[in-house]
Amino acid sequence: MAVTLTINQKSVTINAPDDKPLLWALREDVNLVGTKFGCGIAVCGACTVLVDGQPTRSCVMPISAVVGKLVTTIEAISEKGPNAVQKAWIEHQVPQCGYCQSGFIMATTALLDKTPDPTDADIDAAITNLCRCGTYPAMRAAIKRAAQIKKSTSSS
Repeated sequence: MAVTLTINQKSVTINAPDDKPLLWALREDVNLVGTKFGCGIAVCGACTVLVDGQPTRSCVMPISAVVGKLVTTIEAISEKGPNAVQKAWIEHQVPQCGYCQSGFIMATTALLDKTPDPTDADIDAAITNLCRCGTYPAMRAAIKRAAQIKKSTSSS
């Protein structure tokens, strides 16, 4: 069955069953492989994308649920170079293996869009992804730094 989705501001038609997980449609049908498979049960967050600006675990989201919505993947947030979150991630040398990082970056992007100056409690509530390497202290510092970068670039 043909399903038309809006992915990274582009209309994309996919021939797939309505219940195909968005993750696999992105990776297999659209060839956007920045979104990763981690657990397949919406726990780890490696598959996080934004759906209408909300962080969403794509491994359990059927493509039929995102028809008419805007899906944003890691590939779209840096089309003009690294965004504030990516700059902070680099500055704080967050990734170790890096596998889960696209999901963390997407969740952080959504957090900072809603909460420009997050507290530790805001970060704990919003960033529920899992990292096997345990880079949480570096991520927390990078999230706070990304907030500063976003503020400085929006005020200039």
